[in-house]
Amino acid sequence: MPPDNLALVRRYLDAIENGAEGDQLAEFFTKDIVQEEFPNRLFPIGAHRDLDAILDSARQGKEVLRAQRFDILNSVVNGDHLALEVLWSGLLAVPVDTLPADSEIRAHFALFIEFRGGKISRQHNYDCFDPWWV
Repeated sequence: MPPDNLALVRRYLDAIENGAEGDQLAEFFTKDIVQEEFPNRLFPIGAHRDLDAILDSARQGKEVLRAQRFDILNSVVNGDHLALEVLWSGLLAVPVDTLPADSEIRAHFALFIEFRGGKISRQHNYDCFDPWWV
């Protein structure tokens, strides 16, 4: 029976929501994972991450965010390829840009994920943040 990649991604996003890092987060990825985050308001030149950078980013994210939530709005599964439309929200633990701590930020994410051997081997993020002004 083929792996249930959508269920795996739901567990992955739940793990991020619950503050997973280190080995607890690494278990979702192949050793040669590549994550591309395309340019957005928080990363104007985008980001290219390997496994170590993903784990470091998760650790740093816990310092910036008090909480975060991923609501999957749509999904398309084609074998080892998955596309998601996600509504993301985060509660800031520290000021970011012009926003004070305790502000909520939201974004619409498009995630394109590839799997190999029941793990995430490639992830592309297109993150579109809602406007904010202070």
